[in-house]
Amino acid sequence: MPELPEVEVTRRGIAAPLLGARVLSVRLGKPLRWPLGQPLQTLVGRRIGEITRRGKYLWLPLQAPDAVARGDGAGCTDGGGCAKGAGETRGGEDAAYRDASDASDASDASNASDGSNRSNGSSGSDGSDRTDGGLLLHLGMSGSLSLQRQPQPPGPHDHFDLATDCGTLRLNDPRRFGAVVWSPSLLHAPAATLLKRLGAEPFDAALTPVHFHAALQQRRAPIKAVLLAGDVVVGAGNIYACEALFLAGVHPALRADRISRPRAARLLAALRQTLSRALELGGSTLRDFSDVHGTSGAFQSEAAVYGRAGLPCTRCGGLLKRQVQAQRSTYFCVVCQRR
Repeated sequence: MPELPEVEVTRRGIAAPLLGARVLSVRLGKPLRWPLGQPLQTLVGRRIGEITRRGKYLWLPLQAPDAVARGDGAGCTDGGGCAKGAGETRGGEDAAYRDASDASDASDASNASDGSNRSNGSSGSDGSDRTDGGLLLHLGMSGSLSLQRQPQPPGPHDHFDLATDCGTLRLNDPRRFGAVVWSPSLLHAPAATLLKRLGAEPFDAALTPVHFHAALQQRRAPIKAVLLAGDVVVGAGNIYACEALFLAGVHPALRADRISRPRAARLLAALRQTLSRALELGGSTLRDFSDVHGTSGAFQSEAAVYGRAGLPCTRCGGLLKRQVQAQRSTYFCVVCQRR
């Protein structure tokens, strides 16, 4: 499953090339997790703004054709069409999407009846700057995005194409748990509903050791389960949670509310170190993931504990163990990671 490093690697691969790109056509393949929620033709002619990430979601703001006609669109910059440079539960998110769709419908009806002229878009991380809506993308369990200058005919698992004058953005998703959803902005449903349950970004300066410890004190579940839940801090997918807990010397089954402030500080630092290294190595590829250029991630080759049950610990030499927590494999050292 693509986690935060894989999604951020993807964002970095498409943000510069697609900035100012004009949408030429849109193709949908087999149904994804949720419907797009917008007629395809309404996306044609729009320009892509600054692509951002929140948790494992990507936000592609789209500027309406009338704004582009007024000269508000950035446009492509190289003369040839392109800018320079190249643990969740399905049921919970599905319910959130249904609630968001209902809320969006009600909001649209209300706006039409009262004649209001509210800003309907956003750009940037807080969604406060005006655009004209956009696409919220999630890679699901097996998805990956590619950016192709001369795209091949879509294959059986290519379920979304956004063709632009800077290339075609294509979503390949064999298991079809991914999603491409239209939203008026990040502050409106369905995007706001899907994002509101997310915890802090791991590299956010506002997430201090004190705040992290205080959040853990409110949780009685095992610390690894709390990390995977993503409502305290996002980004700690299974492989990264295992590695960060090992680096911090914290047992994965230790209750979160029993972690001391110094251990919480070490864990937060370990999580940041782990995710930073994963970003440097292009994420992890355990099965399906590749970046926009088709390159696999390499973090898994440096894992200290993940996937190494029965092998010696790189610190103490003892045998590493595997156990199942909440239907996920957990790898740890019983000597280095005491409760």
